[in-house]
Amino acid sequence: MGTEPVTAYLGLGSNLGDRQANLDKALALLSERLRLVKISSIYDSEPVGDIEQPRFLNLVCEASTFLPPQGLLALAKGIEIRMGRTGPTGAPRIIDIDVLLYSDQVIETPELTIPHPRFHQRAFVLVPLAEIAPDLTHPVSGKTIKQLLKEAKEVQGVFKWEGG
Repeated sequence: MGTEPVTAYLGLGSNLGDRQANLDKALALLSERLRLVKISSIYDSEPVGDIEQPRFLNLVCEASTFLPPQGLLALAKGIEIRMGRTGPTGAPRIIDIDVLLYSDQVIETPELTIPHPRFHQRAFVLVPLAEIAPDLTHPVSGKTIKQLLKEAKEVQGVFKWEGG
């Protein structure tokens, strides 16, 4: 662990069971190990891909952490398992936690790619991220989150969740 905290951004999603309760529980578990600085509103979004599955609730949070990137990934995956996530990537899930950004670092290992490889194309990540960090710069493209959001397709499939 480093001596200075690092700012990281995490994307959370759920499309099984009580989706809002799943997000709340995941945030509570994350907050046991991280300082959650900002949490976006919750957004209702269409699933990406060809699989027929329920709609997602998504949010993005900004966290301050002393964990290294691999430790943050291990924490996220551990929470997914603890909450009962099963099945392959892309399948419906109780909770999905992705490490989107870790400071301005670019990391490519077999286990972890930061920035998350597809987040800059996904409105369900960009909309909540633009809400809490519109001027944040993508470390590879050099574009701000609000610029990436303007370029994103299918933004119309993402709606602010009013609960219920």
